[in-house]
Amino acid sequence: MSEAEQYSLFDQSAFSQSKPADFQAELIPTDAKVPIPPSTYDSMELLATHCNSCQRCELGAKRTHAVVGRGNLNAPIMIIGEAPGQNEDETGKPFVGKAGQLLEKILAAVKLNSEQDVYICNMVKCRPPANRTPTSQEVEACKPYLLEQIRLVDPKIILFTGATALKGLTGEKRGITKIRGEWREWQGRLCMAIFHPAYLLRNSSREKGSPKWLMWQDIQQVRAKLDEF
Repeated sequence: MSEAEQYSLFDQSAFSQSKPADFQAELIPTDAKVPIPPSTYDSMELLATHCNSCQRCELGAKRTHAVVGRGNLNAPIMIIGEAPGQNEDETGKPFVGKAGQLLEKILAAVKLNSEQDVYICNMVKCRPPANRTPTSQEVEACKPYLLEQIRLVDPKIILFTGATALKGLTGEKRGITKIRGEWREWQGRLCMAIFHPAYLLRNSSREKGSPKWLMWQDIQQVRAKLDEF
């Protein structure tokens, strides 16, 4: 589905539109051409059921588990990553490997609890082979699920971990070093791109200006902004 065809996610008039008379929700997991209108899912459980039987792109054929999300379904913060890795594919939960452990430490450093304050998910729900970057076709096939997750959780703040997640949802093409730490508005939400924890694991320096130092500045901004609500 193209961006032009997407409903405005937070346009209440779009929510009030009735689904087409011939709309068949049971076809969603098997055909990427079947749209997912707003309010298709009334629970994350039903969405997860569809994700676990989804064949809207080639990734579904090789997954162990679809990785839908974890955390508080009413969280004020949503963190969106790129795609599951091996640990995530095996467990069915996002950010549970070394990168996820570092993310937990970063959140805890500003007194954010991943089970209470945050809901964590990915742009695509199935692991790409060899952890490669998802293709544009894979992102587009999976994006409607993510849009429904955002609607269901209704977060105040969205954090994109890495440029791929930001580009996949907003179309932003600039690199992460140029856009990280900047507040922006998307569909009525406050959003910020931050470094992916995996990138921080590859850059150990804590000196001023290093990725880890910048991440610390960014996550403090997030904590301060949340405290304003």
